[in-house]
Amino acid sequence: MNKKYNLPCNIANTLDLIGDRWTLLIIRELLNGTSKFNEIKTSLSGIAPNILSDRLQMLEQEGIVSSKLYRKHPPRYEYELTRKGKDLRHVLNALAIWGNRHLEPKYMKLVHTDCNHEVKIHYYCPNCDTTVKEVEYVPNSPRAANT
Repeated sequence: MNKKYNLPCNIANTLDLIGDRWTLLIIRELLNGTSKFNEIKTSLSGIAPNILSDRLQMLEQEGIVSSKLYRKHPPRYEYELTRKGKDLRHVLNALAIWGNRHLEPKYMKLVHTDCNHEVKIHYYCPNCDTTVKEVEYVPNSPRAANT
């Protein structure tokens, strides 16, 4: 992505990395186990090879994706999400839940694998050991980080 928000905001900084067209869908494919360039390209009909290559390179530079050469001639790479990349599953799940709630048509729903019922997002406070309903954004202070 060429344009950056350049704002002191976690959301803006995250969008600087993954807010480009196709980027979250590439991450979705990697989360679903698709790992080779041509497999990703086939799964995302409409993506140009140069765009896919650029996005994968950027994600690798940012430590979200790692690549491994599996064939030398011609060079072919397999991609996988790093731990940092796998943490984005929560972002994609939240988007899927929101889309299923507010958009038509509804393509998929996120369900609990044991009972097959839809799940909801909840916030948990490990300090209080409880699920919380009210949350707010507060600035990170360097002093608070050192305590």
